[in-house]
Amino acid sequence: MKFSCDQQVLNKALNIVSKAVSTRTTIPTLKGILLEIKEEGILTMTASDMDISIEEKLNVNSYESGAVIVPAKLFGDVIRKLPSGEVSINVEEEKINIKCMNAEFSLIGMPADEFPNIKSIEEESREISFDKEMLVNMIRKTSFAASIDQTKGIVTGVLIDIKPDYMNMVAIDGYRMAIVKEDIVSLSDDKIIISGRIMNEISKILTETGYENNDIKMVVTDKNAAIYVDNVKIMTRLMVGEFIRYNDILPKEFRLEVKVNRGDLTESIERASLLSKEGKNNLIKLSIRNNIMTITSHSEEGNVKEEVLVEKTGDDIDIGFNSKYMLDILRAADDEYIRMFFRDSVTACLVCPMEGESYKYLLLPVRISNY
Repeated sequence: MKFSCDQQVLNKALNIVSKAVSTRTTIPTLKGILLEIKEEGILTMTASDMDISIEEKLNVNSYESGAVIVPAKLFGDVIRKLPSGEVSINVEEEKINIKCMNAEFSLIGMPADEFPNIKSIEEESREISFDKEMLVNMIRKTSFAASIDQTKGIVTGVLIDIKPDYMNMVAIDGYRMAIVKEDIVSLSDDKIIISGRIMNEISKILTETGYENNDIKMVVTDKNAAIYVDNVKIMTRLMVGEFIRYNDILPKEFRLEVKVNRGDLTESIERASLLSKEGKNNLIKLSIRNNIMTITSHSEEGNVKEEVLVEKTGDDIDIGFNSKYMLDILRAADDEYIRMFFRDSVTACLVCPMEGESYKYLLLPVRISNY
């Protein structure tokens, strides 16, 4: 096997494919990237950790067919450090010779037939089309709320709930819930659950590809999903199970509505959280009276008090929150002004845009009886 390719093009592809390389495995082949030439002038690069697989195709020059598994980290480091120019790679019996201008390396690879078999999408599949920027934005606004506790099963995933004319993306971890809605056109209803960790990787890949094509195709079966964008294919296993009926969790009654400048509230909570980190549960207290929201936090290190102007309709309230969880929500909501709904000090707060239903965030309070 041999080929030549521009160093920058090869390095860019390696940066994308290597996101699927396993870092916590004892299986040597999962620490590698499969390089394979079957078609004329096409190099296929593949990596997998068995949960997510990434494949990218490159046009190469001076090629001969063949395949080898290269050590992902070392091979990637070598290519990245090479000077900008044409890289020539020649493989003979798993010995990989790399030349670029005055630099030459020799690495030891592994037989290609030891690479795990990555199944293709089955024939009985359905296809969904997305706008790339829309999908990346929806992941950013929801995935932070998926549980990172692997013992919690299905709630470590992000639900893609597709209806004929809109799509909801939902994540929940037991303390907070994120629902983001976008208009799409679909031929049928569908529900897909993908690991939150993998959704974040998909977002990074789509952001970093830098390709001009903004159209994404997702092909889905009952067990797998494949995302196609330009020359990149991302395959992942779907999570199996019944996701929480998220609409049933949303509170139906409120006694207080607050309209507030999101930026002002974010900055105030960021300052208050400097002390909340020193205490328990990152606790901050919100006291809403008249048109003032007073934010306080105290620990053994000191105290802080912030005041934010709001438009208030309804009862006064004192309620506590984990400042980190609240900041995650405020940073995900892009609007200048937001609405916050409260019922009492032990019921979840709902955060919504001023108009429409583009997002809904639910956050459970922290008890402040001894605050």
